[in-house]
Amino acid sequence: MTVVLAGVGADSTNLGALAPLYDDGRFEYVPIPEKTCETDESATLGSWDLRATDGTAVDLTSRITPQPIGDADRTVTGGELESWPFHHDPNFEALTYGEHRTSGYVSRLRALESGDIVGFYAGLRRPDGDRAHRYLIGYFTVDRVDVVTPDMAQDERESILAAHPDNAHTKRARDGECYLEKPVVLIDGCEPGGLFDRHPIRLSEYYVKSGNQRAQYYLREPVASAFDVRAGGENMMYKPAYRCGISGDAFRRRVGVPGERTVDDAAIEAA
Repeated sequence: MTVVLAGVGADSTNLGALAPLYDDGRFEYVPIPEKTCETDESATLGSWDLRATDGTAVDLTSRITPQPIGDADRTVTGGELESWPFHHDPNFEALTYGEHRTSGYVSRLRALESGDIVGFYAGLRRPDGDRAHRYLIGYFTVDRVDVVTPDMAQDERESILAAHPDNAHTKRARDGECYLEKPVVLIDGCEPGGLFDRHPIRLSEYYVKSGNQRAQYYLREPVASAFDVRAGGENMMYKPAYRCGISGDAFRRRVGVPGERTVDDAAIEAA
């Protein structure tokens, strides 16, 4: 039994903004914009309702640069911005998540087994301008893990993708070909799990480390200790995947069950 924490969600590099965290503990989860319009995803920046206000995700930005392969300089604005699809990953409603990132993501996620936990953290910013931080925003219990690789036979890839119909990587696959020629881990989850209603858990500190000239985000020591972080490093600037030694049951007790959490569940302090 183990836990992997994955960095997800819109940020300044893909949306030009971070999702807000409000004073009452509510927050917005906003996925990253899709790199391509060739997807079956119906959720767009203009249709994605914000949870705490009357707006939609498009109200958070004025332009995006999706950076699709071969067209990295494209800028999307105006009406096209509203209709641009999300890479809805993770999908907390369907409890599904896919990943192709290297630097520890694929290797750590593909090792998960039924009953393990995949947790998700994202950058959030308070509207009053306080320092943004990385926060744990939800998780789900692992039910099934599959891997699609470029060297698989097409019918085998199609069969695996079909088993994860709500996954964002399945939605942008064409004729059994994933968008990028990389191994893709597809994880379907089960309850307990989901997006937190409020009170995300702050994972990061922001400071200038000895020997450095600039401040960066680092994993908080109390969090590393509480979750028994064993791989991923302490620098959080580039959203590493963290492998934790804490059991799934202990993790759920520590962070609370989505829909039943209180403000006390967000407090992870030094012992």
